Amino acid sequence: MTLTELGLGAAQFGNLNRETTLEASIEAVEEAWARGIRYFDTAPHYGLGLSEQRLGAALQRYPRDQFVVSTKVGRLLVPTPENAAELDDGGFLTPAVYRREWNFSRDGIRRSIDESLTRLGLDSIDIAFLHDPDDHWQAASTTGADTLIELRDEGVVRAIGAGMNQTAMLVDFARQCDIDVVMLAGRYTLLEQSGVDELFAIAESRGIGIVAAAIYNSGLLSQPVVPENAHYNYAPAPPELLARARDIAEVCARWGVALPDAAVQFPLRNPLISSVVVGTRTAEQVVSSVDRYATAIPDGLWDELREAGLTR
Repeated sequence: MTLTELGLGAAQFGNLNRETTLEASIEAVEEAWARGIRYFDTAPHYGLGLSEQRLGAALQRYPRDQFVVSTKVGRLLVPTPENAAELDDGGFLTPAVYRREWNFSRDGIRRSIDESLTRLGLDSIDIAFLHDPDDHWQAASTTGADTLIELRDEGVVRAIGAGMNQTAMLVDFARQCDIDVVMLAGRYTLLEQSGVDELFAIAESRGIGIVAAAIYNSGLLSQPVVPENAHYNYAPAPPELLARARDIAEVCARWGVALPDAAVQFPLRNPLISSVVVGTRTAEQVVSSVDRYATAIPDGLWDELREAGLTR
């Protein structure tokens, strides 16, 4: 399976932090397609299934064999129609007609995949990730992974793996489970590369692909000038990380490069990184992401960052 180096992350299609529309989601996918993006990532968690529904609707017009979709398992959506008048408490502005239930059982995984297929309007899923199983290692690494392997053998999914914002447990999955790919969120970025050596070594030795996500570190690297109120890991950024991000931005500026452009391209300099997934809400954001990906960056910039100890 080949992923385009730039992927579209569809969490915002599920009304992450603020409302969006189906029309805006469709326009974003149309722009992505026109600019060569063929990898799209979603999850039931995103808007209680709304992201999957909107992404599926947007992809209906395109040949199925020309794009890759990844979704996730582990949070089963349990109907709660009695809460329809309330809003979801998971950060998405959508009616709370479901609640998330951690479930890595065989039945839970198969139900989750079946429901995702329905929402996406597809008859197969390219990549299924175990989603944030930090507190569920035992179940996720046994029945969870084993059930995904069953589904892979049946042809319902083509590749399996785990998606997390830590490296240690991804190493355990790579070592102990028959996975194809991992999604590493926020831990291999222009700002942060610590703790990846063991994961990269085992991924290389076993032929496991790596998808990099959350490459802006919750927005800390998303603007040319790092603001005082920047966030890191979904919380206000600590002073030492603000200072480091600003030092990186200054080096970029000396070379005539904007900080977000370097943030998009940095992970892809490592040949182990199959794709970088960038969260997207609108067609305009797609244009911005592609422009950042395509910006010419002198090798000297990367050399100076490394020599200054700002990247490894």
